[in-house]
Amino acid sequence: MAIRNTWEWVDGLRPRVPALSATELAERIARGDKLTLVDIRELQERVDSGAIANSHHVPRGMLEFWADPASTYYRDYFTEDAEYVVYCAGGGRSVLAALAMLDMGYTKVSHLDLGFGGWKKAGLPIEDAAATSRWQRKP
Repeated sequence: MAIRNTWEWVDGLRPRVPALSATELAERIARGDKLTLVDIRELQERVDSGAIANSHHVPRGMLEFWADPASTYYRDYFTEDAEYVVYCAGGGRSVLAALAMLDMGYTKVSHLDLGFGGWKKAGLPIEDAAATSRWQRKP
């Protein structure tokens, strides 16, 4: 059996996940839409590159545990009625993460198409995550 190509697999899943462009997300944030932004990148990515303001850092490996109200790892910013926008660096991992949340029963989940890289390329504001992080990269 051949190993499946991950990017082809993710691309095949994209139609199942609502997507927002960086511009659409920025417009919704500016308009004051109540969104819960979930940054699933690794902590090092967030510290090195910055983040979208007011996003929650949820490592991809912990998403299902932090989003499950029955889990001892549960985080209270995951609620049934909230609307979520999940993002990663380039828009691949966020497809998988958004699908996981939809499969868990969350109904209002989308992902940031082209991820944080698309946000940055669009020239949108970036929060300095290193300034508030306890984790710092050693020189």
